[in-house]
Amino acid sequence: MNTSPLPRLFLLFRRLCLTATLALLLLLHPLAAGASLLHLAGPVPTDLGVQDGHLAACSTPAHCSREEWPVADPRAALASLVPAVLALDGISVVETRADYLHATVTSRLFGFVDDLELHAESGRGVLEARSISRLGDSDLGVNARRLAILRRALDTSSPPP
Repeated sequence: MNTSPLPRLFLLFRRLCLTATLALLLLLHPLAAGASLLHLAGPVPTDLGVQDGHLAACSTPAHCSREEWPVADPRAALASLVPAVLALDGISVVETRADYLHATVTSRLFGFVDDLELHAESGRGVLEARSISRLGDSDLGVNARRLAILRRALDTSSPPP
């Protein structure tokens, strides 16, 4: 009779490796919605939403990006951007109105949460866009790149003002 602990250790190690491999595959799979290694949400910014007719300014460009895009019809421009917003990785729409959209964007690896806002300002003929990270001192340009993606989508879907 073999009383060596090696077969038992081998089976335990094998089971652990299979579990880790499965978890890694699920995390890296493109359809793994919301999967991230960590979930670093951070507090919801207190200045979200339209205040005094505008989106809030960025307190620092290190983790926030804000732009105003002149358009002929801001509400139509906002509506035309909805498919581009929904195509962003990690997107979750929080609130939509005819003149406002708020969504969160969760990063794939660490689960950092950013807030994305769009506001149709019909009085001035602009679409305001703001993307802000909830945590950290720097977003490494992620928010600016996100707005650039949306700007390109807007340029291809809207006639000039």
